[in-house]
Amino acid sequence: MSLPLNPAFAATFAPPVPEARRWLTQTTVPSEYPLLNLSQAAPVEPPTADLRAAMARAIEQDPEIHLYGPVLGNAALRERLAARTAALYAGAVRGEQVALTSGCNQAFCAVIATLAGPGDDVILPTPWYFNHVMWLSMTGVKAVPLPTGSDLLPDLERCAALITPRTKAITLVTPNNPGGVEYSAETLDAFAALAERHGIALIVDETYRDFHTQDGPPHRLFQNPDWDRNFIHLYSFSKAYRLTGHRVGAIAASPARLAEIEKFLDTVTICVSGPGQMAALWGLENLESWLAGERLEILRRRRALLDGFAQVPGWELLGCGAYFGYARHPFETDSTTVAKRLLAEVGVLMLPGTMFRPDAQSEGAREMRIAFANADVGEIGHLIERLKAVS
Repeated sequence: MSLPLNPAFAATFAPPVPEARRWLTQTTVPSEYPLLNLSQAAPVEPPTADLRAAMARAIEQDPEIHLYGPVLGNAALRERLAARTAALYAGAVRGEQVALTSGCNQAFCAVIATLAGPGDDVILPTPWYFNHVMWLSMTGVKAVPLPTGSDLLPDLERCAALITPRTKAITLVTPNNPGGVEYSAETLDAFAALAERHGIALIVDETYRDFHTQDGPPHRLFQNPDWDRNFIHLYSFSKAYRLTGHRVGAIAASPARLAEIEKFLDTVTICVSGPGQMAALWGLENLESWLAGERLEILRRRRALLDGFAQVPGWELLGCGAYFGYARHPFETDSTTVAKRLLAEVGVLMLPGTMFRPDAQSEGAREMRIAFANADVGEIGHLIERLKAVS
């Protein structure tokens, strides 16, 4: 007799990235094509040498770094992130409105746990970020797809038509994962107003904000003196300072909301990693100029992908920004078959669009996500030549 399984978990799809990694073990990549792994948006290089040295000193010399810390995060990091957020968005953010989490995925999980329960709805534009959908599924919350057009941008009126008494939140990711598109300040203003009219939350995940194409504030939401009434902001240090393995994310919300989130965090992780928080604070205090250079490099790679795809017959780049390009392929076969073919024939691993859409949306069969941030300009050139070679 097998042990019981929560039906919500049984109904939740398997994680896509591990599935793609299994393809690597099942496929022999041609020797003439070194692997181009464009499947996951995570830095593959370690933190800077200076940051690693600071972490080593702290681990050796600071006894507090090894102990339980405050559930909502260390006060110095919360205050410093609040100040940086306020400066970046020309708004007002206090330390008591910021909490630290074990990565931005946990930030989303914690927020949803306080907003919605089984039978409730959360609206997300499609193509969507699969881990958001997985958490909703595992907790019995319905992910309501908001279809987007060929520009991959969410439509306000279409979203408004999806809101019911069961709706608890709208979730937007900008710069978008998987689409790469950036939502304008006007778009975010309109969605914030829509959420407030209906008394629901607007969750904005800005994991990739440090690689935005726009100089200056990406939006105006923090400039509203009552922003924390309906707006909840998510952020990640993983991409900014290459801290993926240390799992440090953040939530900006009302102190009352964070008091509820504290219950979730205390039950799940108790506190965020001490070394991770130390590294995030050191990064905020010392790596602004370095991060600006990292942003410019990502923008160069984005430009190379845009220029390159213009030369590939049949492919159409629907969105491109931050870490991602999202493309429509020219083949008659579905995107999973195309992904496996690209790996087997030219050593390129990318994720099929079916991993980012509900089954009812057939568009995913013609789409691919390209996580280009770990490919330099030269490697992006190789990608373009390999795509041309597959007909």
